[in-house]
Amino acid sequence: MSSFKVSTASLMINVPVWFLLCSGPLKAQQGTTPNIKHIVVGRCFNYITLVNSSLRIDCEEIWRQFEEAVVHQSSCNVTVDDYNHMFYAMPQTWPCDRFLFWSKTRTLMHSYAAVVPNYWTLEDTLVGSCPEWTACRNHPVYSLWRQASQNFAEMACGNITVLLNGSIVNAFSGKSMFGSVELDSLNACRVNYVNIKVVTNLDGPFIESCTKGSIVELIQILQARGFRWTCTDNEETLMILQCILNPKQASCQTCANSLSHIKSLT
Repeated sequence: MSSFKVSTASLMINVPVWFLLCSGPLKAQQGTTPNIKHIVVGRCFNYITLVNSSLRIDCEEIWRQFEEAVVHQSSCNVTVDDYNHMFYAMPQTWPCDRFLFWSKTRTLMHSYAAVVPNYWTLEDTLVGSCPEWTACRNHPVYSLWRQASQNFAEMACGNITVLLNGSIVNAFSGKSMFGSVELDSLNACRVNYVNIKVVTNLDGPFIESCTKGSIVELIQILQARGFRWTCTDNEETLMILQCILNPKQASCQTCANSLSHIKSLT
């Protein structure tokens, strides 16, 4: 494969240059991110070496397709379709029963995926996007995240999990990425159960649950589309994870007493 030279001038594009292959947070900047090609290709190699060594992809080709998608485009003119060739260059599949979806629960989701074996989130795939978007619907980051979300949901199979925040109004929102993209991309013939887990903050407010608020609407949508489902409020593991971060909360004493009782029995 021939070498690919990129000048700094060729990357002076009119968008906040972020970067798609995110293994950690990276703040969006105006103008050109220094050494962006080396960052993208380097993180790609890091992913296929340390995270998923079975993945066989061409990191240089991914860079080429990424650059083609955004260079010379205006900041509000990068659509989902512009990323098609890049996604074709990085096909990924995951075993069934490991898909974890979420909305408004980012911090807890990462903790949950870290302690519960075998869960995979969109952020665990090669195209895990980090920055937020605010400018417009065809913002480069929005379009990238939307396409990645659709692909992730289309792959989902077996029993999947959805983690929602019961301490806010509209824990399930049709405008969220889960509600507007991922839910519509799930296939009832591939998914056995949609397991909804609703979690509230330790000290509240306790606004929504499996039987109240927008989550009831989500359940109705699932039923109408032929999905089987379960719903659990404040699963113990999720409460314990919050207690680890906030051990002085009064409700955490209940968890501690419960664990002490279980330990005494064993």
